[in-house]
Amino acid sequence: MKRYEGFRREILNLPNMITIGRVFLIPPVLMLIDKTDPWRCVLASLLFTVASLLDLIDGWLARRSGLVTVFGKFVDPLADKIMVAAVLIYLVMDDRAPAWLVVLLLTREFYINGLRSLASSENIIIAASAGGKAKTAFQLTGISFLLMHFRYRLPGIEEALDFHRVGLVLLGLSVFVSIKSAVDYTFGFREALAQKNAE
Repeated sequence: MKRYEGFRREILNLPNMITIGRVFLIPPVLMLIDKTDPWRCVLASLLFTVASLLDLIDGWLARRSGLVTVFGKFVDPLADKIMVAAVLIYLVMDDRAPAWLVVLLLTREFYINGLRSLASSENIIIAASAGGKAKTAFQLTGISFLLMHFRYRLPGIEEALDFHRVGLVLLGLSVFVSIKSAVDYTFGFREALAQKNAE
């Protein structure tokens, strides 16, 4: 019974269930990617936005409830990366995003993951920077706009907004910010490592 209680607290808690739920939202988003149907595009964007917002909710719940677990620390960033990578790859296949831009974004993610693993092996913690958070905001918003794809008329705006073009601009900004934050992470790790070796 105690073993089950430990399992339930470590894995089957509400924040982790929300995180796992985000992973299950990925297939519907991918199935709805269709640049011939505006309503499917809107629904895909809404589901992706919900999954992105749930990322904020599960983290907040975990911290507030004291349910920050090893499993949660592993699955939460993994869910983010699976969601973003899967949607970006599908957007390239659907000719909505340039392949070179997506390659840069994914390369940056692999590089930062490797750097964090290296830092962890040296008992160095690399905290999330403002640049990394800005990258995520630009990236998720840009993907949401690219999923919308079409021109839509918004309340109070006479001319229809080209969501595809705005999405490309936001994704381009995320590339710029992501490269800058990767440089910041690299220098931060180098300084922390030099300080540790000097002790």
